[in-house]
Amino acid sequence: MLLKDKISIVTGGGSGIGAASAKRFADEGAAVVVADIRKRKAEEVAASINDNGGHAIAIEVDVSDSDSVSSLIRVCVEEYGGLDVMYNNAGTLLPGNVVDLEVADWDLVMAVNVRSVFLGGKFAVPEMLKRGGGSVINTASISGMHGDGSSVSYAASKAAVINLTRAMSTDHASQGIRVNAICPGTIETPPVSRMMENPGVLEVQLNAHAIGRLGQPEEIANTAVWLASDESSFVTGESIVVDGGLRARSPLGHLSDPRPVHKR
Repeated sequence: MLLKDKISIVTGGGSGIGAASAKRFADEGAAVVVADIRKRKAEEVAASINDNGGHAIAIEVDVSDSDSVSSLIRVCVEEYGGLDVMYNNAGTLLPGNVVDLEVADWDLVMAVNVRSVFLGGKFAVPEMLKRGGGSVINTASISGMHGDGSSVSYAASKAAVINLTRAMSTDHASQGIRVNAICPGTIETPPVSRMMENPGVLEVQLNAHAIGRLGQPEEIANTAVWLASDESSFVTGESIVVDGGLRARSPLGHLSDPRPVHKR
């Protein structure tokens, strides 16, 4: 029960990493607000948590909108009495390079991926201070650490999340609030699974990860729970890579054996 008696919010909680994290938070004793722009998806996750003996409510939220995020925090505090953990997980990706990406698409990705973290911190931190501290967790990406092709808005947004995490942690560490980011590799969420239906794409992804497989949402949830818990009490301002060895592995592979190495 790593999160016993803690109150948490998970944005993008209706599926993928968010759903896995919301369920894991509840398993570890936290009350959970499952927040998603798709209310039905959030309600399904909250119902699953409650059916398994946990405590959860579902709230529809547009994480890029100030009033919507402010309302999310307010409802959480009214329902559960405070806030200890804010997991800014919601995000989106629209492909394109700087020439062909529409300006509106750039603005949307930056709003959902970056402004959401700013707003989550803006409204969550004051409530955490009332309880003596808390943990803010942001979903970044290894795409914020290197350049992915045809992904300028996503890569830029996740790089911004990484440094916003550092800046937030610096501002609020002395107040008992820790701020960290998680940088996943390729995780087998529903959108990624659809992409992997292309055998060529799947082969490239398998070869890119040294472990030889894609990550699972529950593996990111494991890291989120640790960052939310008191077991990570001396960790702040970090961007923790959880990528199955993708960044560690040289694109040259095994110099003595050029054959691809992977397993299913």
